[in-house]
Amino acid sequence: MTAWLNRTTIALALLLLASVAAAVGGLVLAERKMARVIAIHVKPVKLITDAAHIDQGRYLFNTRGCADCHGSNGAGKTVIDSGGILVVSPNISAGERSAVLHYKVEDWVRTLRHGVKPDGRPVMIMPSEDYNRLTDDDVASVIAYVRQLQPVPGRAATVQLPLTVKLMYATGRVKDAAEKIDHSLPPSTPVDAAVTVSHGAYVANTCINCHGAGLSGGTIPGGPPEWPPAANLTPGRGSAMVNYPTADIFIAMLRSGRRPDGSPISPLMPFGSLREMNEVDARALHAYLKALAPRDAGQR
Repeated sequence: MTAWLNRTTIALALLLLASVAAAVGGLVLAERKMARVIAIHVKPVKLITDAAHIDQGRYLFNTRGCADCHGSNGAGKTVIDSGGILVVSPNISAGERSAVLHYKVEDWVRTLRHGVKPDGRPVMIMPSEDYNRLTDDDVASVIAYVRQLQPVPGRAATVQLPLTVKLMYATGRVKDAAEKIDHSLPPSTPVDAAVTVSHGAYVANTCINCHGAGLSGGTIPGGPPEWPPAANLTPGRGSAMVNYPTADIFIAMLRSGRRPDGSPISPLMPFGSLREMNEVDARALHAYLKALAPRDAGQR
């Protein structure tokens, strides 16, 4: 009996040591991955700072999630403080603790489109995959708008992740934006802003980070455990779109943050941005989601 207990104790101790070693090794891999240098050559877009481009940049900033994460003034704010995750977005105005004060135009392009910082390291948390397909003109408009924001003091960027998320990141179950993006793709070809499926597909790029590249939703990798799964936006099994047969009902949800039955949708949805979306974009988005090939919920 004593011998059996000794063997069991030794086995448990070895298992514990192996677990600790795996955790330490995973943390080392995660840190190395965060510090890796990604060689991305980009061409600067042509900035035009006339009123039309500034207005377009303002519209995109306010409807594509930029204001939700960085604040309407660009100063940055706490984006996530839950489940052991703390994320404070950087100040992207030219004020105190600005993260972009010395950005060249190509640095903006590299960060927005490719999820790569000027020093070659990957950005963390920022969903550059949502912005990778922006046209040159729209990228230029966003940059032009942000660069004319009034300088305001902000907080230093913070990304604190718990051990579990770091291990998922180390093993590829959680990916940074640079891993998700096909860096070989050329910029998107502009399409007319109209209530069409093609324009809706362009607008829908802003949904990728949460709902997945296939827009079928599911658990958001690395998110706090209390986060609900993202909805299936395709017409497949478990689709949320059955609740929105018409564009008018869909737009009412974007504006109110509530389902047709009046129940609130999770505030994880960036309704601050979505309610600013104009009628053309919202109706085109609805048309595109209704035209998607059906996928079962949770396939992302």
